[in-house]
Formats: sequence, C-alpha cells, structure tokens
Amino acid sequence: MQPGKEGQAAMVYINPNTQWSKYNKILLEPVQFWDSANSKVSPSDQQMLTAYFYNKLEEDLQKHFTLLDQGGPDVLELQVAMVNASGATPGLRSVSVVIPQLRILNAAQSLATGSYAFVGSAEAEMKATDTSTGELLAAAIDKRAGGIALSSAAQWKWGDAENAMNYWAEKVANRLLELQGRAVTAQ
Repeated sequence: MQPGKEGQAAMVYINPNTQWSKYNKILLEPVQFWDSANSKVSPSDQQMLTAYFYNKLEEDLQKHFTLLDQGGPDVLELQVAMVNASGATPGLRSVSVVIPQLRILNAAQSLATGSYAFVGSAEAEMKATDTSTGELLAAAIDKRAGGIALSSAAQWKWGDAENAMNYWAEKVANRLLELQGRAVTAQ
C-alpha cells in the first residue's frame, strides 16, 4: 500500500495487472466492525453502524454494477470493515461550534491534535478480490472525522461516522467506475 493521492483514501493499493472492465458483478460481503476488546461502541451501535454502511454501499454500487450473493467468474468480492469508530458528543459539540470563543479554542486544538473536540470519527478498511482466483485487486484504508461547520453542530452521536460512510460508499462506486474507464456520476 502507498499513500493515496488527492481525493483518494489515505492508503491505497491497486493491482496494476487487473483488467477492471470485466468486473461488472460484485459480491458485497457484510460489513464487519473491528475494535479492541474493550471497545466503547456498544454491540447494538456496532450492528447499527455496520448495517447502515452495508446498505449505503449496496445502494451506491447497484446503480452501476450487478450485485450477487455468490462468487463466480469475473465477480469482484468487496470486503469492508469499520475500525475504531467514535461518536460525537452532540451537546458539547454544539456549544464548541456556536460560541465564538470556544470555536477558536476548538480550531486551535485541531491544529495541535489533527482533530476537533467532541466530534466523531471512523476508520474503514476495504479489500477487493477476484472470487474465482482470490487475487487481490485493490485495497484501501481511510479515516474521517467530523468538522466544526455550523450545519453539523447539532448532529446526533453517530452523524460524523454516517457522513464518513456516505462518503466512502460513493467513493468506492466512483473509483470502480474510474478504474473501468466509465464515466463517474455526480451523486
């Protein structure tokens, strides 16, 4: 893997020998949740997050690809995992975004730590393989965190993670279209 370019995941691997145009069918595996044994994300939240991510991937991919429930010739298997998700602290986030003095402190913290206070974040890992050969076609790792836009000040606890999943689902579908030489659609 190597660092992604502008607009790509943080770390990316693309198999240079892949004939992408033949992969119009995708086996989308259930999204997994990976975290430490003492995860602060409850099992019900883990289930909710992975179900949401799977449904969003399914929604975006089926616009351009045929989704299957089993492998076969020229079928791409897509495996995705959420890693280390954290929820925002909605009340404190709202205050730190709306009150000007706290907004300045929050921006200063961002410069020092790379993240704003009270925002949520999520990391995802993705792997695409050929279902017939098991050959690794592509892999990516990315992490996203919420910002301090006023429009997101009153978000619910998992709003930042939801925004990240929406972003990734669209990016995965569009990146596969790009690799095939097909036109990327604006969503």
